[in-house]
Amino acid sequence: MGCLKERLSSFFNNRWLVFVAAMWIQSCAGIGYLFGSISPTIKSSLNYNQKQIARLGVAKDLGDSVGFLAGSLSEILPLWAALLVGAIQNFIGYGWVWLVVTGKAPVLPLWAMCILIFIGTNGETYFNTAALVSCVQNFPKSRGPVVGILKGFAGLGGAILTQMYAVMHSPDHASLIYMVAVGPTMVVIALMFIVRPVGGHKQIRPSDGFSFSIIYCICLVLASYLMGVMLVEDLIDLSHTVITIFTVILFVILLIPIVIPITLSFFGSPRTSMEEALLPEPNKQGPSKSEDDGQDIIFSEVEDEKPREVDMLPALERQKRIAQLQTRLAQAAGRSRENQEKKASQREDFTLTEALIKRIFGLYFSLFYWVLVLHLELFRPCWWWLLLEKIVGDYAYPRPVAMAAAQVIMAIGHFFFAMGWPGAMYLGTLLVGLGYGAHWAIVPAAASELFGLKKFGALYNFLTLANPAGSLVFSGLIASSIYDREAEKQAHGRHHGQRSLLFSFSRFVFVDDPLKCEGAVCFFLTSMIMSGLCIIAVVLSMILVYRTKTVYAHLYGRSRR
Repeated sequence: MGCLKERLSSFFNNRWLVFVAAMWIQSCAGIGYLFGSISPTIKSSLNYNQKQIARLGVAKDLGDSVGFLAGSLSEILPLWAALLVGAIQNFIGYGWVWLVVTGKAPVLPLWAMCILIFIGTNGETYFNTAALVSCVQNFPKSRGPVVGILKGFAGLGGAILTQMYAVMHSPDHASLIYMVAVGPTMVVIALMFIVRPVGGHKQIRPSDGFSFSIIYCICLVLASYLMGVMLVEDLIDLSHTVITIFTVILFVILLIPIVIPITLSFFGSPRTSMEEALLPEPNKQGPSKSEDDGQDIIFSEVEDEKPREVDMLPALERQKRIAQLQTRLAQAAGRSRENQEKKASQREDFTLTEALIKRIFGLYFSLFYWVLVLHLELFRPCWWWLLLEKIVGDYAYPRPVAMAAAQVIMAIGHFFFAMGWPGAMYLGTLLVGLGYGAHWAIVPAAASELFGLKKFGALYNFLTLANPAGSLVFSGLIASSIYDREAEKQAHGRHHGQRSLLFSFSRFVFVDDPLKCEGAVCFFLTSMIMSGLCIIAVVLSMILVYRTKTVYAHLYGRSRR
C-alpha cells in the first residue's frame, strides 16, 4: 500500500504529466482560430456587414495578443488561479456572445460585442502563459522542443474543436459558439491543478530522449490525421457514424501521450542511489540561492556530459564513472563562478522593466515586430522547426539562427505571392505559414534563455504585443491603402483615386461599402514590401546572433565537449 501511494505521488508530481496536461490545455488555446467559423453565424444573426465583422476580428486579435495581465498574475498567483481566471474569461466572453446570437439575451451594440470577443479570446493568454511557464521551468534543458510542441498544439486547437463540433451534428450553427465557451473551460478547470512547476530539473532520466521522440511522432501523426480528416470531410459526404469514428480516433491520439508519465511512474525503475545522491540535499544551514542553483544543475549536466556507453556498464562501475564526472563538473563550476558573476547581466532573471532598458530586448522586440506583420493562422503549427533545435543544443549556435532561416523562407513565400504565378498561392501560403509558425516556438524559448525564467510570463506576453502592432500598421494601414488604390484604378480606370494612409485608416475604422480589387496586382506591392521586411528581419536576426553568441556558448557549450 505504501509503495502504491509513493507511485501515485510520483505520478502526480511527474514533469511529463505536467507536459501532457499542458498539451491538452494548449489544444483549447486555439479558439481564436475558430473566429472565421463563428463569424458568419454572428453576421447573419445580428445583421452585421463585413466591416463590422472586421472590427470584431480586430478585437479578437487584440484579445489573443494582449497578455500583460496574464503575465503579471502568473507571477503573483499560483498557476492554477491564473488558469481559472482565463477559464472564467473564456466562459463569460463567448458564453454571452452565444446568448446574444441565439436571442436568449438582448442585442448589444457593436462596441459591447467587441469587448465580449476581447474578453473571451483573452482567456487564451492565461492558458498560454501557464502552460509555457510551467513547462520551461520543468524542462530547462529542453525548452526549445517543449515550446515548439506546445505552440504546435495551440495551432491545431481550432481543427480539434472543429472536429468535435462536427460530431455534434447540430443544425444550429450557434452551437459552435456554445462549444467554444464551454469546452475549453471544462478542460482547463479539470487540469488546472496539474499544470505547475514540479522541480523538473531534478527528474532528468536517460529515457527522456526516447520520450521526446514519442511525443514528436504523436504530434506529426496528429497533424497529418487532422489534415486528412478535414480533406475527406470536405470532399465526401460522410455519415454521422463515420464522423464519430474519426473523432474517437482523434481522442485516442490525444490520449496516447499520457502513457509516458504512467510508464515512468508505475513501471519504470526507481533512481539508483547514485542518481539520488546527485540531487540537492536539504541544508539545515539554509544554502544560498546560488549554491542551491548550482547543485540543481549538476545532475542535468551529468546527463548531458556522460557518454552513452556509461548506461551499459554494471551498476557499480556506472556509479563510479558518474561520480568522477560529477567531480569534474563541480571543479569546472568553481573555476567559472567568477566568470558567471561577470556575465550575470546577461543571464540573470530580468524583470520586465529591467529588460526594457536593455538594447538587446529592444532589438528582440523590433525583430519580432517585423516578422509578425502578416498574421497567417492556418500554419501556426511548426513541427519542422524542431529539427533546428538540434543545431542549438548540439553546436551551441544562438537560437536566432533559426529565426533567420525562418525569415528567409517567409521572404521567398511573399515573393511567390507577389508574382502571382499559377499555383504560387499554395506554395507561398505553405512557406509563409511555416516561417511564421516557427517564430512562435523560437521566440519564447529564446526569451527564456536571454532574460531568465523568473519573469518569463510577463516578458513573453510583452513580446506578443508585436503581433497586433504589426497587423494594425501593415494590414490595417499599408496593405488596405494599396488595395483601395488598386481597386479604385480598376473601378474608375484612372489614377485620381489615390488615397492617403489617414483616409485608409478611417475606412478601416468606420463602416463603409468595401472596394473590390481583382487579380494579383491587388497585393503585388504589399507582398514585395513584406518580402523586403523579412530580409530586414534576417539582418536583425544575424545582429542578434552576434550579440548573443557568448551567452549561448556559455549555456550550451559544455554539450559540445
